[in-house]
Amino acid sequence: MAFASMLSRSHPLRIVLPLIVFAAAVAAWEAVVHVRGIPPYILPAPSLVARTLVADWPLLSASLLTTLGTTITGLVLAVLGGVLLAILLSLSKIVEYSLYPFAVVLQVTPVIAIAPLLLIYMPQDAAVLACAWLVAFFPVLSNTMLGLQSVDRNLMELFELYGAPASQSAAARLKALWYLRRPAALPAFLAGLRIAGGLSLIGAVVAEMAAGSAGAGSGLAYRIIESQYRLNIPRLFAALVLLALTGIALFVVLAALNHVLLRRWHESALQREV
Repeated sequence: MAFASMLSRSHPLRIVLPLIVFAAAVAAWEAVVHVRGIPPYILPAPSLVARTLVADWPLLSASLLTTLGTTITGLVLAVLGGVLLAILLSLSKIVEYSLYPFAVVLQVTPVIAIAPLLLIYMPQDAAVLACAWLVAFFPVLSNTMLGLQSVDRNLMELFELYGAPASQSAAARLKALWYLRRPAALPAFLAGLRIAGGLSLIGAVVAEMAAGSAGAGSGLAYRIIESQYRLNIPRLFAALVLLALTGIALFVVLAALNHVLLRRWHESALQREV
Protein backbone atom coordinates (compact mmCIF):
# COMPACT_ATOMS: atom_id res chain seq x y z
CA MET A 1 0.00 0.00 0.00
CA ALA A 2 2.83 2.38 0.81
CA PHE A 3 4.48 1.76 -2.55
CA ALA A 4 1.17 2.21 -4.36
CA SER A 5 0.63 5.46 -2.49
CA MET A 6 4.08 6.62 -3.52
CA LEU A 7 3.29 5.87 -7.17
CA SER A 8 -0.05 7.67 -6.97
CA ARG A 9 1.64 10.83 -5.68
CA SER A 10 4.31 10.78 -8.40
CA HIS A 11 4.04 12.86 -11.56
CA PRO A 12 1.49 11.31 -14.00
CA LEU A 13 3.96 11.49 -16.88
CA ARG A 14 6.26 9.06 -15.08
CA ILE A 15 3.62 6.36 -15.53
CA VAL A 16 1.68 7.44 -18.62
CA LEU A 17 4.58 8.40 -20.90
CA PRO A 18 6.43 5.03 -20.76
CA LEU A 19 3.12 3.23 -21.41
CA ILE A 20 2.43 5.40 -24.45
CA VAL A 21 5.94 4.83 -25.86
CA PHE A 22 5.68 1.08 -25.23
CA ALA A 23 2.26 0.85 -26.90
CA ALA A 24 3.54 2.83 -29.89
CA ALA A 25 6.55 0.49 -30.24
CA VAL A 26 4.33 -2.61 -30.11
CA ALA A 27 1.93 -1.11 -32.67
CA ALA A 28 4.84 -0.27 -34.98
CA TRP A 29 6.18 -3.82 -34.60
CA GLU A 30 2.76 -5.26 -35.48
CA ALA A 31 2.41 -2.97 -38.50
CA VAL A 32 5.88 -3.74 -39.89
CA VAL A 33 5.30 -7.50 -39.66
CA HIS A 34 1.95 -7.31 -41.46
CA VAL A 35 2.95 -4.73 -44.11
CA ARG A 36 6.17 -6.52 -45.09
CA GLY A 37 4.72 -10.00 -44.72
CA ILE A 38 7.49 -11.23 -42.43
CA PRO A 39 7.02 -14.95 -41.72
CA PRO A 40 6.51 -16.01 -38.07
CA TYR A 41 9.66 -18.12 -38.01
CA ILE A 42 11.69 -14.95 -38.60
CA LEU A 43 9.77 -12.34 -36.61
CA PRO A 44 6.32 -13.06 -35.13
CA ALA A 45 3.83 -10.25 -34.62
CA PRO A 46 3.00 -9.25 -31.02
CA SER A 47 -0.55 -10.55 -31.51
CA LEU A 48 0.82 -13.99 -32.47
CA VAL A 49 3.14 -13.94 -29.45
CA ALA A 50 0.15 -13.17 -27.21
CA ARG A 51 -1.88 -16.03 -28.75
CA THR A 52 1.06 -18.40 -28.33
CA LEU A 53 1.42 -17.34 -24.71
CA VAL A 54 -2.22 -18.23 -24.09
CA ALA A 55 -2.12 -21.47 -26.08
CA ASP A 56 1.14 -22.73 -24.51
CA TRP A 57 0.40 -21.42 -21.02
CA PRO A 58 0.30 -24.87 -19.31
CA LEU A 59 3.82 -25.63 -20.56
CA LEU A 60 5.23 -22.13 -20.12
CA SER A 61 3.69 -21.60 -16.66
CA ALA A 62 5.32 -24.80 -15.36
CA SER A 63 8.67 -23.61 -16.72
CA LEU A 64 8.07 -20.17 -15.21
CA LEU A 65 7.52 -21.69 -11.77
CA THR A 66 10.75 -23.66 -12.11
CA THR A 67 12.80 -20.59 -13.03
CA LEU A 68 11.09 -18.41 -10.44
CA GLY A 69 11.67 -20.99 -7.70
CA THR A 70 15.37 -21.22 -8.58
CA THR A 71 15.69 -17.42 -8.68
CA ILE A 72 14.02 -16.81 -5.32
CA THR A 73 15.85 -19.67 -3.61
CA GLY A 74 19.19 -18.44 -4.95
CA LEU A 75 18.40 -14.91 -3.82
CA VAL A 76 17.42 -16.03 -0.31
CA LEU A 77 20.60 -18.09 0.02
CA ALA A 78 22.65 -15.17 -1.27
CA VAL A 79 21.09 -12.84 1.30
CA LEU A 80 21.68 -15.26 4.17
CA GLY A 81 25.26 -16.07 3.16
CA GLY A 82 26.16 -12.53 2.12
CA VAL A 83 24.86 -10.87 5.28
CA LEU A 84 26.42 -13.42 7.63
CA LEU A 85 29.79 -13.25 5.88
CA ALA A 86 29.67 -9.44 5.77
CA ILE A 87 29.12 -9.37 9.53
CA LEU A 88 32.08 -11.69 10.08
CA LEU A 89 34.30 -9.65 7.77
CA SER A 90 33.33 -6.37 9.42
CA LEU A 91 34.08 -7.73 12.90
CA SER A 92 37.43 -9.33 12.10
CA LYS A 93 40.17 -8.04 9.81
CA ILE A 94 41.80 -11.49 9.80
CA VAL A 95 38.63 -13.06 8.42
CA GLU A 96 38.29 -10.23 5.89
CA TYR A 97 41.84 -10.61 4.58
CA SER A 98 41.43 -14.41 4.44
CA LEU A 99 38.03 -14.79 2.71
CA TYR A 100 37.20 -11.61 0.81
CA PRO A 101 39.61 -12.32 -2.10
CA PHE A 102 37.80 -15.61 -2.76
CA ALA A 103 34.48 -13.77 -2.95
CA VAL A 104 36.02 -11.34 -5.46
CA VAL A 105 37.33 -14.22 -7.60
CA LEU A 106 33.87 -15.81 -7.69
CA GLN A 107 32.35 -12.48 -8.73
CA VAL A 108 34.76 -11.63 -11.56
CA THR A 109 34.66 -15.13 -13.09
CA PRO A 110 31.88 -15.19 -15.73
CA VAL A 111 29.03 -17.46 -14.66
CA ILE A 112 28.67 -18.73 -18.23
CA ALA A 113 32.13 -20.27 -17.82
CA ILE A 114 31.31 -21.80 -14.43
CA ALA A 115 27.90 -23.27 -15.32
CA PRO A 116 29.15 -26.16 -17.52
CA LEU A 117 31.67 -27.15 -14.86
CA LEU A 118 29.01 -27.16 -12.15
CA LEU A 119 26.76 -29.30 -14.35
CA ILE A 120 29.52 -31.90 -14.54
CA TYR A 121 30.07 -32.24 -10.80
CA MET A 122 26.61 -31.47 -9.41
CA PRO A 123 23.03 -32.58 -10.09
CA GLN A 124 21.30 -30.35 -12.58
CA ASP A 125 18.94 -28.62 -10.12
CA ALA A 126 21.75 -28.01 -7.64
CA ALA A 127 24.04 -26.64 -10.39
CA VAL A 128 21.39 -24.20 -11.64
CA LEU A 129 20.71 -23.06 -8.07
CA ALA A 130 24.45 -22.63 -7.45
CA CYS A 131 24.75 -20.33 -10.47
CA ALA A 132 21.83 -18.20 -9.31
CA TRP A 133 23.43 -17.99 -5.86
CA LEU A 134 26.91 -17.17 -7.14
CA VAL A 135 25.95 -14.08 -9.14
CA ALA A 136 23.62 -12.75 -6.42
CA PHE A 137 25.98 -13.35 -3.50
CA PHE A 138 28.64 -10.71 -4.10
CA PRO A 139 26.37 -7.62 -4.43
CA VAL A 140 24.76 -8.48 -1.09
CA LEU A 141 28.14 -9.10 0.52
CA SER A 142 29.89 -6.00 -0.82
CA ASN A 143 27.01 -3.59 -0.19
CA THR A 144 26.36 -4.90 3.31
CA MET A 145 30.06 -4.64 4.15
CA LEU A 146 30.11 -1.11 2.81
CA GLY A 147 27.17 -0.17 5.01
CA LEU A 148 28.61 -1.81 8.11
CA GLN A 149 31.95 -0.07 7.64
CA SER A 150 30.54 3.36 6.75
CA VAL A 151 29.14 4.35 10.13
CA ASP A 152 29.92 7.94 11.06
CA ARG A 153 33.00 7.92 13.30
CA ASN A 154 31.47 10.61 15.50
CA LEU A 155 28.44 8.39 16.14
CA MET A 156 30.73 5.48 16.99
CA GLU A 157 32.61 7.60 19.52
CA LEU A 158 29.35 8.87 21.00
CA PHE A 159 28.05 5.33 21.22
CA GLU A 160 31.19 4.22 23.02
CA LEU A 161 30.97 7.18 25.35
CA TYR A 162 27.39 6.52 26.43
CA GLY A 163 26.78 2.84 25.90
CA ALA A 164 29.95 0.80 25.49
CA PRO A 165 32.91 1.90 27.55
CA ALA A 166 34.78 -1.35 26.96
CA SER A 167 34.80 -0.77 23.21
CA GLN A 168 37.20 -3.60 22.36
CA SER A 169 35.24 -6.34 24.11
CA ALA A 170 33.14 -8.83 22.13
CA ALA A 171 29.96 -7.77 23.89
CA ALA A 172 30.57 -4.12 23.01
CA ARG A 173 31.20 -4.97 19.37
CA LEU A 174 28.01 -6.99 19.15
CA LYS A 175 26.06 -4.21 20.85
CA ALA A 176 27.43 -1.63 18.41
CA LEU A 177 26.68 -3.99 15.52
CA TRP A 178 23.03 -4.38 16.50
CA TYR A 179 22.17 -0.86 17.62
CA LEU A 180 24.41 1.27 15.39
CA ARG A 181 25.90 -0.58 12.42
CA ARG A 182 22.77 -2.56 11.56
CA PRO A 183 20.45 0.41 10.85
CA ALA A 184 23.30 2.32 9.21
CA ALA A 185 23.93 -0.60 6.82
CA LEU A 186 20.26 -1.11 5.89
CA PRO A 187 20.19 1.32 2.90
CA ALA A 188 23.35 -0.18 1.39
CA PHE A 189 22.04 -3.71 1.98
CA LEU A 190 18.76 -2.91 0.23
CA ALA A 191 20.66 -1.43 -2.71
CA GLY A 192 22.65 -4.64 -2.99
CA LEU A 193 19.44 -6.66 -2.68
CA ARG A 194 17.87 -4.86 -5.65
CA ILE A 195 20.96 -5.62 -7.75
CA ALA A 196 21.07 -9.22 -6.55
CA GLY A 197 17.42 -9.80 -7.48
CA GLY A 198 18.07 -9.20 -11.17
CA LEU A 199 21.39 -11.02 -11.13
CA SER A 200 19.83 -14.07 -9.51
CA LEU A 201 17.40 -14.34 -12.42
CA ILE A 202 20.28 -13.91 -14.88
CA GLY A 203 22.28 -16.65 -13.16
CA ALA A 204 19.32 -19.04 -13.24
CA VAL A 205 18.73 -18.36 -16.95
CA VAL A 206 22.41 -18.81 -17.87
CA ALA A 207 22.59 -22.13 -16.00
CA GLU A 208 19.33 -23.34 -17.53
CA MET A 209 20.66 -22.49 -21.00
CA ALA A 210 23.83 -24.44 -20.32
CA ALA A 211 21.74 -27.38 -19.16
CA GLY A 212 19.38 -26.97 -22.12
CA SER A 213 22.28 -27.10 -24.56
CA ALA A 214 23.02 -30.55 -23.13
CA GLY A 215 19.40 -31.62 -23.63
CA ALA A 216 18.23 -31.30 -20.03
CA GLY A 217 16.15 -28.79 -18.14
CA SER A 218 12.63 -27.56 -17.60
CA GLY A 219 12.87 -23.80 -16.95
CA LEU A 220 12.04 -20.92 -19.25
CA ALA A 221 15.58 -20.74 -20.60
CA TYR A 222 15.32 -24.39 -21.61
CA ARG A 223 12.07 -23.58 -23.46
CA ILE A 224 13.92 -20.81 -25.31
CA ILE A 225 16.66 -23.24 -26.41
CA GLU A 226 14.06 -25.84 -27.34
CA SER A 227 12.02 -23.32 -29.36
CA GLN A 228 15.13 -22.14 -31.14
CA TYR A 229 16.03 -25.67 -32.24
CA ARG A 230 12.46 -26.30 -33.44
CA LEU A 231 12.12 -22.87 -35.09
CA ASN A 232 9.09 -22.21 -32.88
CA ILE A 233 9.93 -18.51 -32.70
CA PRO A 234 6.52 -17.38 -31.34
CA ARG A 235 7.01 -19.62 -28.30
CA LEU A 236 10.55 -18.30 -27.93
CA PHE A 237 9.23 -14.73 -27.80
CA ALA A 238 6.49 -15.78 -25.36
CA ALA A 239 9.12 -17.25 -23.01
CA LEU A 240 11.16 -14.04 -23.33
CA VAL A 241 8.08 -12.00 -22.40
CA LEU A 242 7.59 -14.12 -19.27
CA LEU A 243 11.25 -13.67 -18.31
CA ALA A 244 10.98 -9.91 -18.75
CA LEU A 245 7.79 -9.78 -16.67
CA THR A 246 9.49 -11.87 -13.96
CA GLY A 247 12.41 -9.43 -13.82
CA ILE A 248 10.03 -6.47 -13.64
CA ALA A 249 8.05 -8.11 -10.84
CA LEU A 250 11.23 -8.76 -8.85
CA PHE A 251 12.31 -5.15 -9.29
CA VAL A 252 8.92 -3.79 -8.20
CA VAL A 253 8.77 -6.03 -5.12
CA LEU A 254 12.30 -5.15 -4.00
CA ALA A 255 11.72 -1.44 -4.68
CA ALA A 256 8.56 -1.59 -2.58
CA LEU A 257 10.49 -3.32 0.23
CA ASN A 258 13.15 -0.61 0.04
CA HIS A 259 10.49 2.11 0.31
CA VAL A 260 8.66 0.45 3.22
CA LEU A 261 11.83 -0.03 5.28
CA LEU A 262 13.36 3.40 4.63
CA ARG A 263 10.42 5.74 4.08
CA ARG A 264 10.24 7.06 7.65
CA TRP A 265 13.86 7.91 8.32
CA HIS A 266 16.27 7.73 5.36
CA GLU A 267 16.85 10.64 3.00
CA SER A 268 16.65 8.47 -0.12
CA ALA A 269 13.03 7.50 0.59
CA LEU A 270 11.60 10.48 2.48
CA GLN A 271 8.66 12.09 0.74
CA ARG A 272 9.30 15.74 -0.12
CA GLU A 273 6.48 18.13 -0.67
CA VAL A 274 6.77 19.91 -4.01
